Amino acid sequence: MDYKKTEAPLSTITYDKSKVEAPTQNIYEAISIISQRATQIGSDLKKELVDKLEEFATYNDSLEEVFENKEQIEVSKFYEKLPKAHAIAVEEWLEGKIYHRRPEQD
Repeated sequence: MDYKKTEAPLSTITYDKSKVEAPTQNIYEAISIISQRATQIGSDLKKELVDKLEEFATYNDSLEEVFENKEQIEVSKFYEKLPKAHAIAVEEWLEGKIYHRRPEQD
């Protein structure tokens, strides 16, 4: 999934409780599912960022020289400006993009 094109808010907003709990009829179950999805999104974004920053890595034994790489700074700033993982997960939940099931009902 492309998290860069999401419409999730950048800051904290208030959601209608009835809309959040509507798919499961249980607010705690809905929050648990959203939390698990936010964890997945967070780890995906972190892996993607680490992979991109690896391109700029320099391995020196000397700690005296520290280089500022403008591209590396731009990549880091871009990822800092993305919506947080929980905001993306809530947005996906409200749009019905998260698949969930109860094993005891199957």
